[in-house]
Amino acid sequence: MRRTSTDVNGPDRPPEPAATGGDRRDRWAEHREHRRRELVAAAVQALLRHGPTVDMDQVAATAGVSKPVLYRYFTDKAQLWLAVSEMVAARVVAAVAPAVAQVREERALVEATIDAYLSVVEYEPTLYRFLVHESGHPGIQQVVTGTSRQVATGLARVIGDRLRALGLDAGPAEPWAYGLVGFVQSVADWWTTHGQPISRAALTDYLTTLLWNGIEGVRRAADLPTELTRAHARTDT
Repeated sequence: MRRTSTDVNGPDRPPEPAATGGDRRDRWAEHREHRRRELVAAAVQALLRHGPTVDMDQVAATAGVSKPVLYRYFTDKAQLWLAVSEMVAARVVAAVAPAVAQVREERALVEATIDAYLSVVEYEPTLYRFLVHESGHPGIQQVVTGTSRQVATGLARVIGDRLRALGLDAGPAEPWAYGLVGFVQSVADWWTTHGQPISRAALTDYLTTLLWNGIEGVRRAADLPTELTRAHARTDT
């Protein structure tokens, strides 16, 4: 019986190598990438099952491979968790980016972005807490920071467009965007640490109301000089 890449102690090689050297290399590269994704998914499942103290033996057992096979793809545990963090970061961006890009009305922009971020946290709270607080790996923290920067940059672009459309200064767009992302991350930490004591919908509404009132306040303040000028003009006449 032929052994496959899922055998615990068998060779980890693609099942049908092509005849030419170039095709064989391409097939092998595709196979390695596919297996790597499978092992990352297994690491996530092992973490959810065993908690933050999960080790490489438990990951290998969850993946159905021997530990030497696991080490063919990841030199150590830190590299494996870095790959896991990159996968989670990609999920966050995939969830938030469409909300940022497609919504055009300001309050709905804030609400959709907050809800998209909280949805990732809600469905994978253990994984979120581990990567943000318990991994202790500087590379993972760089991934988290880079993801926040990516989301904030896209958000700043949209906020800037909205401010300009209203005839307002777009200068606040970037600090608003970074502040919004950091604010929601902090609240998400509280939410997961306390076992999600309120629903995602309620939390989204609370945060949206607070942030939206701030945006409205800035807009009213921006309109104030115009109103004062008009009042003085009426007085002078």
